[in-house]
Amino acid sequence: MAILVTGGAGYIGSHMVWTLLDAGEQVVVLDRLSTGFRWAVAPEARFYLGDVADAELLKTIFIENDIEAIIHFAGSAVVPASVADPLSYYDNNSGKTRALMSAAVSAGIRHFVFSSTAAVYGPQKTSDPVKEDASLNPENPYGQSKLMTEFMLRDAAAAYDFNYVALRYFNVAGADPLGRAGQSTSGATHLIKVACEAALGRRDSVSVYGLDYPTHDGTGVRDYIHVSDLAEAHLRALQHLRGERGSLVANCGYGAGYSVLDVLNMVTRLHGHAFKIHMAPRRPGDSASVVADATLANRVLGWTPRYDSLETIVRSALDWELSLMNRNVDDLQGLHRVLAAASF
Repeated sequence: MAILVTGGAGYIGSHMVWTLLDAGEQVVVLDRLSTGFRWAVAPEARFYLGDVADAELLKTIFIENDIEAIIHFAGSAVVPASVADPLSYYDNNSGKTRALMSAAVSAGIRHFVFSSTAAVYGPQKTSDPVKEDASLNPENPYGQSKLMTEFMLRDAAAAYDFNYVALRYFNVAGADPLGRAGQSTSGATHLIKVACEAALGRRDSVSVYGLDYPTHDGTGVRDYIHVSDLAEAHLRALQHLRGERGSLVANCGYGAGYSVLDVLNMVTRLHGHAFKIHMAPRRPGDSASVVADATLANRVLGWTPRYDSLETIVRSALDWELSLMNRNVDDLQGLHRVLAAASF
C-alpha cells in the first residue's frame, strides 16, 4: 500500500518523501508546484501535478494507487501574507483540506497525518515550555486556518471511520544530512534560512526585531527543530495510526530554545564571515520565548530526535545553501549552452 504526501515537492514534504522511502514505503506525491519544485521530489516517488481539492484528480490517484494513508503538508504558511489576504489562507489551508478529508473518507482512507503549527497557541505570556493543553488563541489567519483544520479532524474522527495525528511544530530549519533536500523557496522568512543566505551574500542583511526581551541577550528565543527529525515524527505518527492507538495532537520541538543572536553567531562561526545585521523594534505579537513541551510525542509516539543541536541544524542549512548556489550556476551554464547552440 502507498502513502500519499501532499505538498511533497515543498520543503518539509520533500524530506518526508525521503524518510518514507528510506523506511521502505511506497510514496505518491501530489503537489501543484506553487512553491515546491519538481526536481525536489525523489525519483522513486510517483508524482501527480495538481491541487488537493481537485476531486476528480484525487479519485484518479486513489484508483491508480492503493492509498493507505495521507500525510498532508500542502498549504500556505507565511504569516504576513495571511494577514494581507486572509480569505486565500482560509481557502487554501482550511477549505481545501476539508475537500481532501472528504475525498479520503469517501474512499475509505482511514489514516491522516496533518501538518499543524505552534501558531495555534498565539503569544505566550511566560517562558515555560508550551503544552498541548495551553490556551488556543492564534493571532493571525495562518494560525486560525490551521486550528480550524484541527477542529475538522477532531469532528471527522468522531463521526467516521477515520483517525488522525496533528503535529504542532515550532521553528523548522536545516536540511537533509545526505544533501537530498532542503529549503529552496526564494524569499523565505525563516531566520536560519535568511541568515545563511546573508552569510553567503545572497541577502544584504538580517533584521533583528527587539533587543529588550527578558532573555539572556535581549533577543527572542525560539525552539528550532531539524526538518529530518520532524519528518521522523510524522513517520512515527503514521505507525501510531497503523497500530490503531487513537487520534492525537502533539507538539514537535526540542524543549529548549536559542535566541536570534545565538543563531546569527552560530552562522557566523560556522561560515567564517560576518554579515550585516539591522537592529529593529519589536514586532507586535512576538513573544519573548516560545519553546515546545514535546513530552507527548516522545512518550506516545516514541519519537527521539537525532539532530537536536543548533550547530547541526545550521551546518546542514549552510551546506544546502551552497548546493543551491552550485545548482543555480549549473543551470545558468546549461542555459548558456542551449542559447549558444541555438544561435548557429
